[in-house]
Amino acid sequence: EGEGAAAGGGAAEAAAPAEAAEFAVRPKVIFVLGGPGAGKGTQCEKIVKEYGFVHLSAGDLLRAERKSGSADGELIESYIKEGNIVPVEITVRLLEKAMLASGASKFLVDGFPRNEDNLLGWERLMGGKSDVEFVLFYDVDDSTREERLLGRSLTSGRSDDNIETIRKRFKVFRDEVRQRRQR
Repeated sequence: EGEGAAAGGGAAEAAAPAEAAEFAVRPKVIFVLGGPGAGKGTQCEKIVKEYGFVHLSAGDLLRAERKSGSADGELIESYIKEGNIVPVEITVRLLEKAMLASGASKFLVDGFPRNEDNLLGWERLMGGKSDVEFVLFYDVDDSTREERLLGRSLTSGRSDDNIETIRKRFKVFRDEVRQRRQR
């Protein structure tokens, strides 16, 4: 959340993982989408237990990279703190790296793609390496999502779990949904 990615922005050099590893089996991917606080992570936990998928949260991967001290960390921090979308190349590279490291073949990708540029970036960078099976979309009203996120803020320690950033994230999400509907 606050993650996803916007195309371009000088991160094209980050498109390929540092290592040239390949998947033993072409992975199956389910995209899990919905606004911030819609319950994507909670539902993914249940699917993992029931069906044996590996849950990859785009937001968690971005937050971990931000804390790692890598070259991309500061850039990621500024995007997340403002509730904006991180460049697609960075997000896809982190997802691919996590998929390869897991050794699994079934993935729930939580919070990605966030927009058409994200999807095009995924298709460009991962389309020939993975199969997207379908999309789960959770539609939850703003007041419920805000209440959930403010409740989470009491224990999460996340810099984006504050009312100002939450409302920015909601606006970014609404703008993305409007753009999709206008097409």
